[in-house]
Amino acid sequence: MENQDFDKLNIFGKGEPNINFVQYFKGNSFLNPLTNPKECPLFLANVTFEPGCRNNWHIHKSTSGGGQILVCIAGSGWYGEEGKEPVSLEPGMVINIPANVKHWHGAKKDSWFSHISVEVPGENIQNEWLEDVSDEYYDNL
Repeated sequence: MENQDFDKLNIFGKGEPNINFVQYFKGNSFLNPLTNPKECPLFLANVTFEPGCRNNWHIHKSTSGGGQILVCIAGSGWYGEEGKEPVSLEPGMVINIPANVKHWHGAKKDSWFSHISVEVPGENIQNEWLEDVSDEYYDNL
């Protein structure tokens, strides 16, 4: 999908380059916060990945509650969870990621991809960023 066509479907907007987390992504990603964490207890952001972009394996740690929800809104992507087959992501899909589960997500090689990221409130929450998703693994999807 071409960038111009994707932008028409990405209803929440691409946002700005995701410079604060660039070290945890292979390729370019963009972030458009939809809520202000100082004003709302639930943080929502539209995350957009250029074709081939994906984040590193990571874990949303929590002692109670926590985790992440992905609401897919435009383009095509992948969700990978340790020990399971990767899931093809399409608009309208919702992925619930429990706390303390090692996973990654990103765009397919030939498509832009955007999802709303919902950070689920919990106790003692923190993200642990891990190794990158290898080219060998990703290229075989």
